[in-house]
Amino acid sequence: MGADREGSGRRTPTRAVTYAVCGVVLLGGCASMPDNGDLRGVESTPRQDPQVRVFAMPPAEDAAPSVIVQGFLEALTSNDPQYETARKYLTGDAAKTWRPERSTTVLEGGAGTEADHSASRADADDYSYSVMLTGTRVATVDAQQSYSPAAGEYREPVHLSRDPKSRQWRIDRLPQGVVMGKSDFQRTYMSVNKYYFASDTAPKAGAGTSEQPAVVADPVYVRRLVDPLTQAVRSLISGPTSLLGPVVRSSFPTGTELADDDPLTPDDRNTLKVPLNAKAAEAGADKCDEMAAQLLFTLQNITPAVDEVELTSGNKRLCSLGEDRAEAVATRGSAQRPDYLYFVDSNHRLVRIAAGSTATHPEAVPGALGEGAKALRSVAVSRDERSAAGIGLDSKTLYAASLVPGSSLGDPLLVSEGRTEEDRLAPPSWDAQGDLWVADRDPENPRLLFFEKGAGEPVQVRLPGLDGRVQSVRVAADGVRIALVVEKKGERSLLIGRIERDGRTGEQPAVTVVGLRSATPELEEVTAMSWAGDSRLVVVGRERGGVQQIGYVQVDGSTPEASVPAALTGVKEIAATEDERLPLVAYSEDLIVRLPAGMQWQKVTKGTAPVYPG
Repeated sequence: MGADREGSGRRTPTRAVTYAVCGVVLLGGCASMPDNGDLRGVESTPRQDPQVRVFAMPPAEDAAPSVIVQGFLEALTSNDPQYETARKYLTGDAAKTWRPERSTTVLEGGAGTEADHSASRADADDYSYSVMLTGTRVATVDAQQSYSPAAGEYREPVHLSRDPKSRQWRIDRLPQGVVMGKSDFQRTYMSVNKYYFASDTAPKAGAGTSEQPAVVADPVYVRRLVDPLTQAVRSLISGPTSLLGPVVRSSFPTGTELADDDPLTPDDRNTLKVPLNAKAAEAGADKCDEMAAQLLFTLQNITPAVDEVELTSGNKRLCSLGEDRAEAVATRGSAQRPDYLYFVDSNHRLVRIAAGSTATHPEAVPGALGEGAKALRSVAVSRDERSAAGIGLDSKTLYAASLVPGSSLGDPLLVSEGRTEEDRLAPPSWDAQGDLWVADRDPENPRLLFFEKGAGEPVQVRLPGLDGRVQSVRVAADGVRIALVVEKKGERSLLIGRIERDGRTGEQPAVTVVGLRSATPELEEVTAMSWAGDSRLVVVGRERGGVQQIGYVQVDGSTPEASVPAALTGVKEIAATEDERLPLVAYSEDLIVRLPAGMQWQKVTKGTAPVYPG
């Protein structure tokens, strides 16, 4: 539990603050809680520099019960690794049974307090005091460190008792976990991608995919200034979160743990030595390399100071892996740089421009789709850039063709029976398997379909629990996550789910999308979206009563620490790639425009439907 400090008020001596870079920084504006009276919020200061280190102060002698609660809340926003100072505000028994690691509840403006007059009063002769913590939920972080958006009222009781001998007030009953305001959470925690291997994405012959297994980013939140590197390693070794558990695997043998409690620190050669217990020694050479790859990918999104990892067990060196070998062990979406950006030109043909270039004159792609054999509305290009799919100008038909000179178009893979263009086929998407996905928006028969290897008969994807109609689809580079824009009662939201595949080799697979959850709970209309990182998407949308905006969201529904793209009006489509170095591209006001890093939107040429491979 903790306070979200925004605004000003009477300061209480509950903590001292020191910095990490160049001096002493004082956090002002911590309001005291009332000894009695009506509801009053625990006020907060504006969001602080993430590098500011906050240290809690122990309870003052003869502090009033309200000040004890206030001090405890403040102590939980500090950088105390084991919450030792926070426990000093608890009775001995409460300190033993309280489990701060169980969960973190994030509130919109911090915890308010409401004195329980019917339960007790805190005067000189009383030994009991009760207060209710209140607020509006924003999110929760569970024991696996997984973030989930939340809503609704927060009300949890806290009880204090007075020691008959020392006459000091202490908290003896409190909710498990911690609670803090949104700005304190953003200052105190950081998002980290753990990496696991996709368990159901073995490459298929002829699909043009890599022989290496794909890694999947599993975002968790760790405390920013409490040795985040070691926290992330422990979390990685402990296994994936429940959201991804059914579709990923870890190469760490069951029971593997760090061999000691010492912080992990890279040496002057940017090598991190990771000491593991005896269980890790059970892994063979190939598995050890995979363990090292998981570690390296995870650590490199925390710090640039790790170029190599070395795994040991006891006095035995198990293996080591550097950047040069890691990409040979596994493929990662953010490390795959596409060759081209694709879009539909004014002649309704599929054209392309070199990815990341400043070119403004596209070339037609080789084959039928670039020759204008069929006028196109939207397109998708496979991740190996050898095949493409196109939706006809009336959104009624789906075609696929190879991107080689002389390729033919053939019969359509799919024909929608929708009466209007808006009720027919959505833009398609290719996954890492070389499979093609498309949504048929026909109100009479709405379906999400996929074509194995981009050909053959469509397989209808099961969507248990889906409430609404799929308007657009994008499959992640990892092959196990899918983003869907779903319409319900006039509102369009972005949902993220995991792909589960069943079926033996040679049989038509059964495909299900499960675990769907909102990534944009604050938006009522999502216009366009695209994957923009291993666990990040760029979204064009509008809040209730607001104007259209472009922003980034994490797959877990949190907001990543990334600069907001420059404003652009009238965006109908947007394209990004997991390689975050490449510019965003959009279709706006009948033009293709791009946003190079650190610059404003630039005109490219006339055209529609921009896409990177995927």
